[in-house]
Amino acid sequence: MKKLIGFIAFWIAVGMLLMLFLAHHYLIALIIIALLLLIGYNCYLQ
Repeated sequence: MKKLIGFIAFWIAVGMLLMLFLAHHYLIALIIIALLLLIGYNCYLQ
């Protein structure tokens, strides 16, 4: 289950990177992307 959550968080972060090109709130988007990548890394690889 932990690997699945990590995998999902990683791909949500990738999708948000695409959203970043369309959004006007860069700081909020970058913070959310960084958190999701961190969660995805920690859950998927451990």
